[in-house]
Amino acid sequence: MDFSPLPAPEFASLQIKLDTLVRLRWLAILGQTIAVIVVWLVLGYDFGAVLCLALVALSGWLNLYLQFQFRKSVRLSPLPATGLLAYDTAQLGGLLYLTGGLQNPFTFLLIVPAVVSATMQPPRYTIFLVGLMTAISTLLVFFHQPLPWAGAEPPQMPVMYLAGIWIALIVTMGFMSVYTFRIAKEGHMLADALSATELVLANEQHLTNLDGLATAAAHELGTPLSTIQLVAKELERELTPDDPLLEDIVLLRSQAERCREILGKLRSLSGDEHNNFTKMRITALICEIVEPFENTGIEIVQSFPEDLSDQPVLWRNPGLLFGLGNLVENAVEFASSRVEVTARWTDSSIMIRIADDGPGFDDEIMDQLGDPFVTSRSEQTRSARAAIATKASKGQSGIMLNGGGLGLGFFIAKTLLERTGGKVSIANGNRSKSASSSNNTFKSSGAMIDILWPRAALETDQ
Repeated sequence: MDFSPLPAPEFASLQIKLDTLVRLRWLAILGQTIAVIVVWLVLGYDFGAVLCLALVALSGWLNLYLQFQFRKSVRLSPLPATGLLAYDTAQLGGLLYLTGGLQNPFTFLLIVPAVVSATMQPPRYTIFLVGLMTAISTLLVFFHQPLPWAGAEPPQMPVMYLAGIWIALIVTMGFMSVYTFRIAKEGHMLADALSATELVLANEQHLTNLDGLATAAAHELGTPLSTIQLVAKELERELTPDDPLLEDIVLLRSQAERCREILGKLRSLSGDEHNNFTKMRITALICEIVEPFENTGIEIVQSFPEDLSDQPVLWRNPGLLFGLGNLVENAVEFASSRVEVTARWTDSSIMIRIADDGPGFDDEIMDQLGDPFVTSRSEQTRSARAAIATKASKGQSGIMLNGGGLGLGFFIAKTLLERTGGKVSIANGNRSKSASSSNNTFKSSGAMIDILWPRAALETDQ
């Protein structure tokens, strides 16, 4: 758990819904009421039942006040939410004081507010609740009313037993809080990263659909242009050769015909005769991906087999373009002088390798790469990334570059490529057996990423 005084970024935008806390407290009130009534009236045990019911009624009054004073949709900031959870802890501590302290088997309910806080609250608020619960449980060891019992004298628990209960309570609360915090944090991070992935993919899909918009525009403009061309022809027939307006009418008709030709080309962008916009050979695909980074000062080498007669023809998939483009961008950013993009294929598989001669992957994050918000990018490399993005944005490729250095780039690229059926593996070239045994003249000494697809998953029907 992060003990920083600053709020965890994953929890910065999360707020507990007031209605959730109210409903949980109604459930606690119901359970507490049943337990007190059964022990008091059914079992006939003698204890401060009236005071217990008064504490339960206090919680009920607080719930009614919150329900009538605030709307159900209200979400609480961390401070008031922690205040309500602290009240729940103190109220339960009061009930335990009246019913035997740590000897009461319901003592472990004290950990519930801290666990609830760990799911949605920044760590420092959960730590406060843990400290409050520790203080209350410590006081209950020494100060409490006798445990309700049928006999004249309730049993006296050994001090070692009470110490064991106290230790078990603290350890369980700490473990559950940290465990819940970690699980919730990973869930929030994954949800945020997947949302970013969906936004990027949707943006790429909009770019891919521009040909459809062009076709629609060409269709709508076709009729008025035909009318203009028809009127121009009629006017041209009526004018004499020496009429000064004849030259203008001829120019108007020729320009209208030119507009119709341009619209005809746009209209056919989605047609079968222009499948080169939706289907691409793998060599052309890689050239398009590499093009925005050619003027960044890093040499980019494209490597293909000598025989290109059987090269795959792939769908121009936005996810494929963005995923590979992002990996190439990272390689260019961290390379010292050179990046190699290698494509190989067989009858059953397609493999693309992106390698650079940079420092390679950091050993500390090697096992975490592929998880969201994992990055080793410094401020200097973020500035370089922004410069590359500026240059690449002037290119003709539809690849969009995600900036910010949040550690989402590789996660998004890996997710998109895996959605196309690929398997992504990473290694450092200077430690990779496959790199040392390669017959290529370029030896990767830095990061090396291999993406392997079944050929049937990418290849179109040629």
